[in-house]
Amino acid sequence: MAKSIAGPEIERLIQLLAKLPGLGPRSARRAALHLVKRREQLLRPLGAAMAEAAEEVKVCSHCGNIDTRDPCTICTDAGRDRSTVIVVEDVSDLWALERAKALNASYHVLGGVLSPLEGIGPEDLTIRRLVERVAEGGISEIIIAVNATVEGQTTAHYIIDQLDGFDLKITRLAHGVPVGGELDYLDEGTLSAAMRSRTKI
Repeated sequence: MAKSIAGPEIERLIQLLAKLPGLGPRSARRAALHLVKRREQLLRPLGAAMAEAAEEVKVCSHCGNIDTRDPCTICTDAGRDRSTVIVVEDVSDLWALERAKALNASYHVLGGVLSPLEGIGPEDLTIRRLVERVAEGGISEIIIAVNATVEGQTTAHYIIDQLDGFDLKITRLAHGVPVGGELDYLDEGTLSAAMRSRTKI
């Protein structure tokens, strides 16, 4: 086992940073060193912001978004189309759609996708809450905006089955050629999905 070259406090900082997505041990060491070198400009403000977030950030009990209030800002926005609900895997997907200003609708965060191999079943997601929201009335369309993975598609089919019998329109995001994409650089799966999802012009 390699001997530690830094104090336990710095080692703990490195270990915690290494748990973040996209940061391995080497990147975590670089980030920790950068933070420590700029402790007044970065480390102290970051520590304060993280402490405040730990106290103030809540999960919206209605849609699953993350905000400092419950219900969240989106759920309390009177200008939102509450009859349309976009179903996403995670909060990061919700934020991506909001940045794109794709649709002024409401959301429902599943908290992941069904994955038997990882032991994630329907009870681990918020699918039951989605069905309850539909049963409460006022929703006319569900847009399933999950990733185009095997697990994502399995989850989409399960949701469709659970919503069978309700009088609502269920749609999903189109899959295919991205804006600005060149056919020669796309994989076969994307091209096949694009061909199947072709539309009249």
